[in-house]
Amino acid sequence: MESDEIRSVIARLARPHASGGFVVGRAAILAEGGDFAAIREWIIAHGGAPETVAPAAGGHGLHGSSGSAPERSPHYVLPASALA
Repeated sequence: MESDEIRSVIARLARPHASGGFVVGRAAILAEGGDFAAIREWIIAHGGAPETVAPAAGGHGLHGSSGSAPERSPHYVLPASALA
């Protein structure tokens, strides 16, 4: 995929993010049917990254959260300048 084509796909799929940039879901990219690897590389090359979410407060016990490491979200966050 060409850079302009990828930018067009991202612009269509992206939604405003609280950071002032944009967020696009991995599922939306996959559903688009394009070259996911090329789109992911484009996102990273333009300052985007997988969204990091804080771990949910879990209970104790067998199925409770045992760590405090953030989990990866199935979304990519891009700065506002990425689609300018």
